[in-house]
Amino acid sequence: MYGVTFGGFVGLTNYLTIFFNAQYGLSAVRAADFTTICVIAGSFFRPVGGYLSDKIGGIRMLIVLYAAAGLLFLTISSLPPLAVVIPLLFLAMMSLGTGNGAVFQLIPQRFGADIGLLTGIVGAAGGFGGYLLPLLLGSLYGKTGSYTPGFITMACIALGALVALSIVQGVWKRTWLSQDGRAKLEAEA
Repeated sequence: MYGVTFGGFVGLTNYLTIFFNAQYGLSAVRAADFTTICVIAGSFFRPVGGYLSDKIGGIRMLIVLYAAAGLLFLTISSLPPLAVVIPLLFLAMMSLGTGNGAVFQLIPQRFGADIGLLTGIVGAAGGFGGYLLPLLLGSLYGKTGSYTPGFITMACIALGALVALSIVQGVWKRTWLSQDGRAKLEAEA
């Protein structure tokens, strides 16, 4: 899950300047300015994701966020005008950043005794996703000459995470989550 949210966030952070420059003809400095705006969205909304997940449950948050990211990336894949793509990317990065907080809301609930180990593994998965994504996007652009396949792939990854989460949540609710999406209390377990 974190490989999708944080990996997507980091990967796009590394890739958006190139995208803005090549797709919209922006100077490197202007492209970096727009990238910074998108990165701020993901960074500042991470604690919001944790807070909201504490209130309504991390799974519920991730379901909404993966769906939003998937739909946003599908829309971005049409390569709309710059004035449209910037708010869409802002919202997509906001969804990924908020998802980062939601993932970390779930970890201690499931792996409380091994929190150090699991945060290390989760962080590594996020870093690995952040490394692979620019390679994938660059490869798709190199083969097709278009950014559309890359954003469609991003949408498929987000929607795939949504499907996977929807499947595993049933098992989680029987084992360590209550119906409201929070960890079961000792008395419930």
